[in-house]
Amino acid sequence: MLKFDANLTMLYGEVPFLDRFDRARRSGFRAVEFLFPYDYAVEDVAKAQRDAGVEVVLMNSPAGNWSHGERGVAGLPGREQEFREGFEAAMAYAAALGCRQINCLAGIIPPEVELQAVESVMVENIRHVADWAQRLGAKILIEPINTRDIAGFAITTTSQAHRLLEAIGADNVAIQYDVYHAQRMQGELTETFRTFQPWIAHLQIADNPGRHEPGTGEINYPFLFREIERAGYQGYIGLEYNPSAGTEQSLDWMRALNMGGRR
Repeated sequence: MLKFDANLTMLYGEVPFLDRFDRARRSGFRAVEFLFPYDYAVEDVAKAQRDAGVEVVLMNSPAGNWSHGERGVAGLPGREQEFREGFEAAMAYAAALGCRQINCLAGIIPPEVELQAVESVMVENIRHVADWAQRLGAKILIEPINTRDIAGFAITTTSQAHRLLEAIGADNVAIQYDVYHAQRMQGELTETFRTFQPWIAHLQIADNPGRHEPGTGEINYPFLFREIERAGYQGYIGLEYNPSAGTEQSLDWMRALNMGGRR
């Protein structure tokens, strides 16, 4: 049975972040994920999680100056120390929350830098912190992102992410496969998932166009879910979409497809 978790950065925007844990549990979710918890004290985030009784399955490491358009520093030359200090902060939150997956965004390629240099920095940075994550029992995830939404992002396809995994050579580094980004960048969703499933540790979903809930766009999610389940995928599927109306209303697709695995 497929397992779904609520992305608290994207869903339940009707209430403050710390209240979203309880809202997700009331909706029937047993697990949640989010991008960045760092605006809140780790004790407050842990209390919100504990009071709601949900598992945190994924979070991101700090990604630079997000409000100024930065989308990760893991691959940026000259920012190595910033990335590693940020990853230490992420591990402190992950340890307190029992989270065992940390996504590290590569970032946007600077104008004066070649892609090969960004990939080299990414490999060395992830290799450097992989041992730290291993001691926590955590995986580091690498996520391809489409360049229509984020122009110049360094990692754009699943095959590129897999190539970097091979270069890093650490057992606890895996791919985060976001169906929305994959559809916008490369298509061939089912075949790509089948090919790279051994290296995929986490899935995220949204429909295209619009990045709203499944059923609002072109992706045949009923078919894709059947294929994912048939393939024996055991991880969570994160709902990382912008609800087209309210969050609760946006969950109707789960009820229509009888996706009871979220409860």
